[in-house]
Amino acid sequence: MLLKEIHHRVKNNLQIVSSLLSLQSAYINDAAVLAVFKDSQSRVESMALMHEHLYQSEDLEKIDLASYIQTLAADLFISYGVNSHTIGLNIGVDHVFLNTDTAIPCGLIVNELVSNALKHAFPAGLKGQINISLQPESDSELLLIVSDNGIGFPENLDFRNTATLGLRLVNTLTAQLGGTIELLRGAGTSFRITFGKGG
Repeated sequence: MLLKEIHHRVKNNLQIVSSLLSLQSAYINDAAVLAVFKDSQSRVESMALMHEHLYQSEDLEKIDLASYIQTLAADLFISYGVNSHTIGLNIGVDHVFLNTDTAIPCGLIVNELVSNALKHAFPAGLKGQINISLQPESDSELLLIVSDNGIGFPENLDFRNTATLGLRLVNTLTAQLGGTIELLRGAGTSFRITFGKGG
């Protein structure tokens, strides 16, 4: 009960931080600065959602990634005001249970890559689809794929060496998980990340 209460209070505190960011953003007129605030709010909400799932779970040490990613992605679509008739969402995630040390970085990676696709892959009302897949790659490893069929990742941009915080965070979190990341260009953009299941 004490651990549940801790997760509940951490979730509440993170939601307060998110609300403060939202209130502060109402006074910002610069579009670039406003986007930074929105991205920060999204990251905080991603972590709050993780603690909410842990609070509701019977197992306080592991979280069901299928349920978490489904809710996270749906919340992002709402946050960015996406019309589901314009951009579809396809999620294929096995019921994989991960400890928080692995689940939180994984959730933040999904948050960054889906947010990136929503912001850049479908300009001017272009229709398309975002796919999220998380499946066992082996007995000890998982394969996470976040892809879209949008305009594609810029050819002249190195995703491993970019000034944007989002992709730098994805690379850092992948390294934190001891994983590898690969970008596939073609009919859209596909990020493939392999990492260990953790303890």
